[in-house]
Amino acid sequence: MAKAKTIYSCTECGGQSPKWQGQCPHCDAWNTLVESVAEALPAAGKNRFSALAASGKLQQLAEVEASEVSRTPTGISEFDRVLGGGLVEGGVVLIGGDPGIGKSTLLLQALAHLSQSQKVLYVSGEESAQQIALRAKRLSLDARSVNLLPEIQLEKIQATIANERPDVVVIDSIQTVYSEQLTSAPGSVAQVRECAAQLTRLAKSNGVTIILVGHVTKEGALAGPRVLEHIVDTVLYFEGDTHSSFRLIRAFKNRFGAVNELGVFAMTEKGLREVSNPSALFLSQHGAQVPGSCVMVTQEGTRPLLVEIQALLDASHSPTPRRLSLGLEQNRLAMLLAVLHRHAGIACFDQDVFINAVGGVKITEPGADLAVLLAIVSSLRSKPLPEKMVVFGEVGLAGEVRPVQRGQERLKEAAKLGFTHAIIPKANAPKHKIEGMTIIAVERVEEAVEKMR
Repeated sequence: MAKAKTIYSCTECGGQSPKWQGQCPHCDAWNTLVESVAEALPAAGKNRFSALAASGKLQQLAEVEASEVSRTPTGISEFDRVLGGGLVEGGVVLIGGDPGIGKSTLLLQALAHLSQSQKVLYVSGEESAQQIALRAKRLSLDARSVNLLPEIQLEKIQATIANERPDVVVIDSIQTVYSEQLTSAPGSVAQVRECAAQLTRLAKSNGVTIILVGHVTKEGALAGPRVLEHIVDTVLYFEGDTHSSFRLIRAFKNRFGAVNELGVFAMTEKGLREVSNPSALFLSQHGAQVPGSCVMVTQEGTRPLLVEIQALLDASHSPTPRRLSLGLEQNRLAMLLAVLHRHAGIACFDQDVFINAVGGVKITEPGADLAVLLAIVSSLRSKPLPEKMVVFGEVGLAGEVRPVQRGQERLKEAAKLGFTHAIIPKANAPKHKIEGMTIIAVERVEEAVEKMR
């Protein structure tokens, strides 16, 4: 099989060069030329527009029949929740995470369940068939119907999929796969982009569901070109501390479902086990109420989660007090301290401030603002908050407490777990009383500080 001609394209301006150079000859940018496959020229006598017209068909949007896509459950409810209900025929899923976090374990468990009703294929570029068989045995999985293919050459993988016609294919991992059409090494930008594009085209044309496992960089982002995340339908991140047994899987992109959904697992000797009550993971079990602890309700996709926010203030012995935040945005902490000083008259300029979200969860929504402020005041005054109290609300620079999304669902989740008091924005106050819960609605920061006494 003859190798396709390769060219080098600039990632900045799109200019092409027949050979690699350190500097782009078109825009003078450095180290932007990457290898790619040259497109075949149209046959003599035809221009590229006539070729495109022959291959495409013009349709009106009103003529296209829109129908709900059917989903195939993986047998793991937390995984299905993040996917939006299950796998979609012809869909491409990219899942990334730190080494050893449990990506291969989760997918092997899912394939073992799917193999009972569908034809599945596990393509491994990192492990041998014996290693995968040992893992399945250790996890006590019935994986007799799971087909294995230890291979890293793209053309052989495509031929196997075309011959076997599986319903679900796992590629572990996309960074190990290479195409003979390119001369660069596996894992390079050109190889990852080309292999992902070819596999996506194969999935769409044959109705095969493909799950790609991706490596991550030391910053936690998916390795390879950014275009990789644009090609696929769903992007999932597997998070968690390797020293902890808990794992979180989060959706950052999903063309067939909601984003920011969260699935919670616990790593056991028998593999990943679903956690039915994830709020229990993020709440510390104190014998008595302690200063600096405040429980908030955050929203992860469609799921409300109760998370404990802990604050510790200590007298600073340096001219620049420390501001450390784990699980919450660092810059937002500095802003909240300024709001607390200006509008509530509580100064922390001589205090080291440490904030932590229990359980290693990362909170990105501003609904945690009010809980952070009340935890800081509680620690500074060495006075615990009332027992069984939850707090949520966004704080503005003018000191106002703004409403958050899905306030009613947050309150119902807190009530279900036995909480009896809540400090919330006035705009989120429920129209009908929630049984067993006392609602304290506030409009400003100083009012919330006053109510916590």
